Amino acid sequence: MNLTHIEHIGIAVKSIDEAKSYYEDVLGLECYAIEEVEDQKVKTAFFMVGQTKIELLEATSDESPVAKFIEKKGQGVHHIAFAVDDVNKSLKEAENKGIKLIDKEKRKGAEGLNIGFLHPKFTLGVLTEFCEKQ
Repeated sequence: MNLTHIEHIGIAVKSIDEAKSYYEDVLGLECYAIEEVEDQKVKTAFFMVGQTKIELLEATSDESPVAKFIEKKGQGVHHIAFAVDDVNKSLKEAENKGIKLIDKEKRKGAEGLNIGFLHPKFTLGVLTEFCEKQ
């Protein structure tokens, strides 16, 4: 597996509109994109910090994994995403090393990336995402 850099850090929030003011007004960052990922039942907002992105995640349904995360743990860091050359290959390598997968194969994520998640019970409690540019 070839991790090239941290692609983004995902942060679960109740409201992107409310959270944006902290990132823009307090930290001085600029939101450069807002997008809804319907199949994941989430709305996202992105900010750049150097070469790393911050992704705010707002649930668009009570059935969203983000809604369930906030209900259980509250707002905060949801996942860390690593850029890889090949999501499917990286998922398979992790599985071969005993890691349970959430995604057996890559799927479409925000910003047109291919993504795949590892189960946090097997990654020291950190939901881990692999991302690949098309």
